[in-house]
Amino acid sequence: MKLPLKSTTALGAMMALLAAPALAGMDEAKAFLDSEIAGLSVLDRAEQEAEMQWFVDAAAPFTDLEIKVVSETIDTHSYESQVLAPAFTAITGIQITHDLIGEGDVVEKLQTQMQSGENIYDAYVNDSDLIGTHWRYQQVRNLTDWMASEGADVTSPTLDLDDFIGLQFTTAPDGKLYQLPDQQFANLYWFRYDWFNDEKNKADFKEKYGYDLGVPVNWSAYEDIAEFFTGRDLSHMGVEGEVFGNMDYGKKDPSLGWRYTDAWMSMAGMGDVGEPNGLPVDEWGIRVNENSQPVGSCVDRGGATNAPAAVYAVTKAIEWLQKYSPPAAAGMTFSEAGPIPAQGNVAQQMFWYTAFTAATVEPDLPVMNEDGTPKWRMAPSPHGVYWKEGQKVGYQDVGSWTLMKSTPEDRAKAAWLYAQFVTSKTLDLKKSDVGLTFIRESTIDSDHFSERAPRLGGLVEFYRSPARTAWSPTGTNVPDYPKLAQLWWQNIGDAMSGAKTTQEALDALCEAQESVMERIERAGIQGDIGPVMNEEQDPEYWLSQPGAPFPKLENEDEEPITISYDELIKSWQ
Repeated sequence: MKLPLKSTTALGAMMALLAAPALAGMDEAKAFLDSEIAGLSVLDRAEQEAEMQWFVDAAAPFTDLEIKVVSETIDTHSYESQVLAPAFTAITGIQITHDLIGEGDVVEKLQTQMQSGENIYDAYVNDSDLIGTHWRYQQVRNLTDWMASEGADVTSPTLDLDDFIGLQFTTAPDGKLYQLPDQQFANLYWFRYDWFNDEKNKADFKEKYGYDLGVPVNWSAYEDIAEFFTGRDLSHMGVEGEVFGNMDYGKKDPSLGWRYTDAWMSMAGMGDVGEPNGLPVDEWGIRVNENSQPVGSCVDRGGATNAPAAVYAVTKAIEWLQKYSPPAAAGMTFSEAGPIPAQGNVAQQMFWYTAFTAATVEPDLPVMNEDGTPKWRMAPSPHGVYWKEGQKVGYQDVGSWTLMKSTPEDRAKAAWLYAQFVTSKTLDLKKSDVGLTFIRESTIDSDHFSERAPRLGGLVEFYRSPARTAWSPTGTNVPDYPKLAQLWWQNIGDAMSGAKTTQEALDALCEAQESVMERIERAGIQGDIGPVMNEEQDPEYWLSQPGAPFPKLENEDEEPITISYDELIKSWQ
């Protein structure tokens, strides 16, 4: 039916008014794509605009909401908070505040929300290390089911879960996805490629130790290299100041716990064979039964947190920190120690997080060549004397979007839109270019990162290799990450300071872990997947059984082995 002119005009005005937010949103989106993305995307421009249009449309019911999300402070999240959050607000009308706080504070806020039911944040980027906690307590939205039901209308058709490289780490034993990866970084071995390839250094090392200077395959070789470079005169290479063969940190601080729960013990060979975390004993030394229920942490219950391999692991770390590291390192935290190798006086670091890559490839750093290539490389970390083929080889941090059930549904939906926005294919290549914390296969395989690879010291090669799946976060054996993680830095701090022997500190740690698990068991709050503790037995019973915990070796100094970096990198290709 043809309407009178006046009515047609009124209807047109009304329709224009209704469409105005969407039009404004797309205007903002196009401006953002022009200025910020500038073609740095795995999608072509039409696909980018189509994805942005979906966000504009899906956000329409939530444009009056003010949403708060939180993450730890790393380059990737700073970029999200300072650039992507304002862009999301401009494009969708949803007011996003993206707070940046310390990782320990993120866990504390999440724990408080779990215990109180108060909606402190509408979404958290928290490590997938909490997957065992989320699965057992069932206080976060199970994304698999939520995306298919209540969250279906705000789940992007271009999310493409198959493109994410870390979903196996955020999926629980029930087969459900509980978290969406936002950033990933691994702990790898870092070393001065230029120092290792210097002819004088190679000749002097060979004369002193009887084998070739190269990437250490085991801890014995790492120790020799640390000794060789500590105090060495490298003036023939133009290096001024005192040189050190190791870098680490030792301050009694929450980050000291991550230093050890992030797979240091498994690199020494403490846990069982079995990817991704060792089964039945994992890299925390926690043993589970056939139903994935924790049954012990101390050796007398079949755990390995205070086993000989764990004592060896912590003892070596303390020894190297004291003998071969800058004197200030013992008083540093994770974030303070991270930038030190880039200052140019450290030969190697066994436990170096690739999250520091972006800060270590800045022009004019002493560790950079004039052509923009690094003087350093990254490689797999060496293994300790207790390590066996098939055991866990290293740790990977997977900071992941997590929606609590205590968050009201409309707020959770709005926050989920933001989570998908900052992980979208439109934006991920640019975000990865800034933070170098890859989460998508399409980004890693892009022509852009093929071009950047020679300037990133092996990072791209690592993430394009099958090796990346062997570097895994904390697994599902840990029933309550917030409660158990705080025990590590407190007890290991006692060993680092000399207040206790390493054995005493680890005995106290495993007993404290078991005390927490016994309380969970008595409370029955995790049902039939919660802890059910083994009876204590003579430790020799467990040490004589196959697998972890392993008995003490008569000789913990194995024959050192090295490999040339160029040979090693072939295993990643």
